[in-house]
Amino acid sequence: MNKKNILAVPYVLWAILFTIVPLFIVLLYSFTKRDAFGGMIFSLTFENYKMFFEPIYLNVLWRSLRLSLYSTIACFMIGYPMAYIISKSDIKKQSLMIMLFILPLWTNFLLRTYAWMVVLREQGALNELLLLLGIIDEPLQLLYTNGAVIMGMVYNFLPFMVLPIYSVLSKIDKSLLEAAQDLGANSFSTFIKVIFPLSFPGVASGVLMVFMPAISTFVISDLLGGGQTILLGNLIQNQFMMARNWQFGSAISMIMMVMIVLSMGYLTKHSSKEGGTGLW
Repeated sequence: MNKKNILAVPYVLWAILFTIVPLFIVLLYSFTKRDAFGGMIFSLTFENYKMFFEPIYLNVLWRSLRLSLYSTIACFMIGYPMAYIISKSDIKKQSLMIMLFILPLWTNFLLRTYAWMVVLREQGALNELLLLLGIIDEPLQLLYTNGAVIMGMVYNFLPFMVLPIYSVLSKIDKSLLEAAQDLGANSFSTFIKVIFPLSFPGVASGVLMVFMPAISTFVISDLLGGGQTILLGNLIQNQFMMARNWQFGSAISMIMMVMIVLSMGYLTKHSSKEGGTGLW
C-alpha cells in the first residue's frame, strides 16, 4: 500500500462509519414492520413505501416541491444579478460584498429565523412601517403563511445561490467577451449567448445548494409557518420524534434521497455539457 492510499484510510473509514452505515440502517428500517411499541420487526415489507402514496402524504410532497421550487426561483432571480454585479466590481469591493453575504452565516440559523418572526408578526417592524406610511389600515397576516416560509428560505439560502454563480462568473475569460463585441454583439446578446451559458455550471450548483436544503427543512416551516405548513422535513421529524414510526420516517427519507440524487444527476449532466462547450 503506497503513501497516498494510507492517507486516504481515515477518510474512507469516516465515510463508511458516518455516511454509509447510517444510510444502510435507514434503508433497513424502511423495509421492516413496526410493532405495537414502536420497535422494529425483521420482516420484509413494502407497506411503508405504499403508505407514502396516499393522498394526504402526496399533498405534503407536492407542497414541499412547490415551495422549494418557488424559493429556488426567487433565489436565482435575486442572486444572479447580485453575483453578476459583484463579479464586475473591482477586487476590493468584491471582497467587501462577499463578506457581507457570508456575514449572516456566522450567526445561528435559529436566531436568523426567529428574527424574521419579529419582523413579520402583526406588531412587527414591517407592519408598523406599513401602518406608519399609511399603506395599510390594519396589520397584515404575514406570519404563519406560505409566503413567510418562502421568505425564510430565500433569506437563509440566498448566499448558497450567489457564491457559486459569482465563482464561475469571475473566472470567465474576458477575451471571449471581447471576441463577442468584435463580432458585433451588443451587451444583451453577449450576456445571452456567452456569459449565461458559461455560467450555467454555477447556476446548477446554486440550484442544488438551495433546492436540497429547502425541500428537507423543518425549522423554517415550523417557526414561520406556525406548524400549518407541513413539508417533507416536518413529516419525517414527526414520524421519528412524535409518532415513533421510524419505519415510515425512514421510507420517506429514502424517497426524498432518491429525488435529490436524481435532480443532482440531471443538473450535473447538463452542467457538464454547458461547462464543456459554453454553448446551448
